[in-house]
Amino acid sequence: MERDAGGRALSGRKHDSRSDEDDVRVRPSRRGSRPRTRTRPTHSDAVPGLVVAVDRGRMTVRIEGPDGAPVEVTAMRARELGKHGVVVGDRVRLVGDTSGRTDSLARIVVIEDRKTSLRRTADDTDPTERVVVANADQLVVVTSVTDPDPALGFLDRCVVAAYAGGLEPLLCLTKTDLASPQPLLDRYAGLDVDAVPMSREAPLDALLERLHGRMSVLVGQSGVGKSTLVNRLVPDAFRATGDVSKVGKGRHTSSSAVLLDLPGGGTVIDTPGIRSFGLAHVTGEDVVAAFDDVAEAAVDCPPGCGHTAEDPDCALDAWADAGPPARRERLESLRRLLEAVGQLGPGY
Repeated sequence: MERDAGGRALSGRKHDSRSDEDDVRVRPSRRGSRPRTRTRPTHSDAVPGLVVAVDRGRMTVRIEGPDGAPVEVTAMRARELGKHGVVVGDRVRLVGDTSGRTDSLARIVVIEDRKTSLRRTADDTDPTERVVVANADQLVVVTSVTDPDPALGFLDRCVVAAYAGGLEPLLCLTKTDLASPQPLLDRYAGLDVDAVPMSREAPLDALLERLHGRMSVLVGQSGVGKSTLVNRLVPDAFRATGDVSKVGKGRHTSSSAVLLDLPGGGTVIDTPGIRSFGLAHVTGEDVVAAFDDVAEAAVDCPPGCGHTAEDPDCALDAWADAGPPARRERLESLRRLLEAVGQLGPGY
């Protein structure tokens, strides 16, 4: 066996000086030998649209047709979007077959930045937040004043979710022909939360005025009359309605979120009945930040202050004492919302 100058054994394999590693032939894969790249297509010709419904991985997207009239296109999410989900209210861009014909299918390749997002978690122990609706202007919380009785904790949580997501909360109080809405009006008066009392036979003018020209998402527990209200607002909606059982709990009658056009302008997004509203993604600071005057006063609070009545050094107490009585009422209402964050029990 040949050895080098240092006495090390050399391989018996013959070396051809005319070749090097660059000459080694690499067998192409089954998918071809084209090198992979992270460069993604720009989709400069993608068509803008609005997601109006989502059903089992298929989205209905409204686009502007060639003649300017709206066209509804069935689309799926492109693989390049990864785990980014698409929800009702999303502004997106499409490629592919956007004719809207039966059996046609387009691809959503871009999800535009969301200006607002209504989010929730399954419960307060679940760290995974789920976006329910995107880009809505206001959250209309539908609740009955009786039959069934209002779930106060659930209402508080809806108001918190609205503020945390950048939406304006609006209370729609149904069945006011059966009981007075005043207790609920008093509960949220300190937070300047707008409210509209409604009854089965009352005109819808006051509510329509607040919905006009805006995108509003409706949420409410079963039996509060939300589907009945949607059918009055949008006669062509034909959302299923159900009776309230003898124990005061209604049956869930809506099965999927959908965006509906109001005859006089504006849109409403009807959501399925929601039994709970997890707020694991929301902190007390998120709630305080929704109120400019309170957030300004909270700057003087010590680090880690929970802004509750149990926090002895909370600066909000001095702020409330230095102002008119309405300021104390505002603080008490705010602290009820803070109590809703991190709690999940009966009524929540």
